[in-house]
Amino acid sequence: MNEILKYFPYLTEHQQAQMAALYDLYADWNQKINVISRKDIEHLYEHHVLHSLAIARFVKWKEGTKVLDFGTGGGFPGIPLAILYPDCHFHLIDGTGKKIRVVNEVAQAIGLENVRASHLRGEEEKEKYDFVVSRAVMPLPSLVRIVRKNISKTQRNAIGNGVICLKGGDVSEETQPFGRVVETVDISEWFEEEWFKEKHIIYLPL
Repeated sequence: MNEILKYFPYLTEHQQAQMAALYDLYADWNQKINVISRKDIEHLYEHHVLHSLAIARFVKWKEGTKVLDFGTGGGFPGIPLAILYPDCHFHLIDGTGKKIRVVNEVAQAIGLENVRASHLRGEEEKEKYDFVVSRAVMPLPSLVRIVRKNISKTQRNAIGNGVICLKGGDVSEETQPFGRVVETVDISEWFEEEWFKEKHIIYLPL
């Protein structure tokens, strides 16, 4: 939890309480449904929560922004971002029903009213969003083919609507088809922990 306050010291008491509650909730659910690797649960705040919040260092969303978290798994990056942006709307989808159950239970337990979660594959989702976010779900070209239909034409933020992905390792091959339109940022520019080396944000306006 200290890792979060180190980089986001302006959280309200309510947001701090919501963030602090995540560890026990995920540790408990992880014993029933494996949403985070067993050995990684002790690094929940650094490897999952703070990693998710890197998106908030890249873009500051305006009130009313609609975000689709594609392949959310146990709720990342959607749940930490929803805590940080209570005035934005988040739809978290995943093809695995039991993971969506965890997302719903966690969101309900911490009183997140700006989140809904659905057991859906991306191909089935028809609504429009300002941004689609994802965390290492699939190669960027495959993701874009599925979600292009979901990007709204109405702009409300400082950067254009599109896809924001959290990725690790060498991303040159999957970004290459998009040429200069795609933007890659190293998360280590913002977060000094060793784990964030070789971690990136990929942004593609659509």
